[in-house]
Amino acid sequence: MIPRLKDILDLIENFAPSRLAETWDNPGLQVGSFNQAITKILLSLDPTLKAVRSARNLNAQVLLTHHPLIFRPLSHLENSSYPGNVIFEAIKNEIAVVAAHTNLDTAWGGINDILADIFELRDVVILKEIEEESGFGLGRIGDLPETMEMSVLVEKVKNVLGTDKLRIVGQANQLINRMAVVGGSGGSLVSAAFKKGADLILTGDVSHHNALEAEFSGLALIDGGHFRMEKVAFDIFGNRLKSLIAERGWEMTVEVNINEDDPMRDG
Repeated sequence: MIPRLKDILDLIENFAPSRLAETWDNPGLQVGSFNQAITKILLSLDPTLKAVRSARNLNAQVLLTHHPLIFRPLSHLENSSYPGNVIFEAIKNEIAVVAAHTNLDTAWGGINDILADIFELRDVVILKEIEEESGFGLGRIGDLPETMEMSVLVEKVKNVLGTDKLRIVGQANQLINRMAVVGGSGGSLVSAAFKKGADLILTGDVSHHNALEAEFSGLALIDGGHFRMEKVAFDIFGNRLKSLIAERGWEMTVEVNINEDDPMRDG
């Protein structure tokens, strides 16, 4: 069976319901036709012009991204600026754009569970529950398989994220038993991590004041960067999506955008 775009949207909704998204977020269909036949999906963290063209070159009919293309109502579309340029390109090449964002962050089996799995955390629980959705929430916290010195864990994070540069709060010989992970921007959860007994929080986009809060609390912190933290987990989500598709017997394939780069560069 070759699924339609509506079938793909229903599959994602079952896995990561849109009701779990933050109020400011806009997951789901961004551009496309519900009745379009789908034989290939390309996963890309960001809905860039380069990503749409990669989907075109791979003959993919869906670009599935983590970050939405459209966050707020548009007053006009202009094809030489973002997001209008991406929207025009997607429509011209009949490529649907779909996002699974904070709903995928909070869902079981989503971004934060994948991060917890990568670091082999045990007895994992939600870091901060959604107030009106018991059993779902942002971030995960659990115990490492064995106690690690901060310096050892830093090297492990570098290896996982494929980088030799991290921003860190804490001492090299600090012992880490319990670890919190938050994909994307999780600096606001420093307090939650401390209250739940974390020795360290791994996240991205940490502000100066978040870092000061962690230091004051004695909580170690690793800022792995927004892009790298989510890219590694979203790529692994692609494998889970393949399994869900196989269970339904759909004749389609899933590929990951290997040409995607962090827009931030070291100066």
